[in-house]
Amino acid sequence: MSARDAVLGAVKAALGRSRPADPADPAAVAAEALALLADPDAVRPALPGTDAAVAFAARVVSPKVGATLDRVEALADLPGAVRRYLDGQGLPHLLALQPDPALQGLDWAGFELRDAALPDEAAAFGLARWGIAETGSLVFHSGPDTAVLGHFLPLHHIAAVRASTILPHLEDYAAVCGAAPRNANLITGASGTTDIEGSYVRGAHGPRFLHVLLVAD
Repeated sequence: MSARDAVLGAVKAALGRSRPADPADPAAVAAEALALLADPDAVRPALPGTDAAVAFAARVVSPKVGATLDRVEALADLPGAVRRYLDGQGLPHLLALQPDPALQGLDWAGFELRDAALPDEAAAFGLARWGIAETGSLVFHSGPDTAVLGHFLPLHHIAAVRASTILPHLEDYAAVCGAAPRNANLITGASGTTDIEGSYVRGAHGPRFLHVLLVAD
């Protein structure tokens, strides 16, 4: 028996034990869908541990996401954490700051700030609405307090997220996001592509570096 015959034989045997719903029978399809939804944990990947923020942090720095992460106790600690990152990268204290009142009210003494990122911006900083532990993603909604280009133009994207807003799975974001914004960005790591000769290139369509600041409060 060839490998092909073995694979097809296994598929046929499995179908014989548990046949899918007849696609011509809407009631059968609906019943199968409800059966899947009845126990979502059976089809969702398990997270390491029970703390979504801990799982999120581990995912962010994993090789598949490839971002860096720092932890702070409160929003008031963010300017110092941003300064440390910029100093570590040899960058000036020049920053495109998301026009969020929660960020603009912090002590940014010693920084040169602007509300919008320029095409050649070195670094931009913003506050994500949610984080998703399953994928290590950050969620931003466009609006008066969030400039979308700040996620795409800078070389270094620095983003803060509150630990209390970390959601376990992607479906959990769908359950809490409310009315759809004009633009929603789910950011997972820095920009990258393998379109050119299969070689991985960072920063092809956006920031080359993503640094996440996880706020304990």
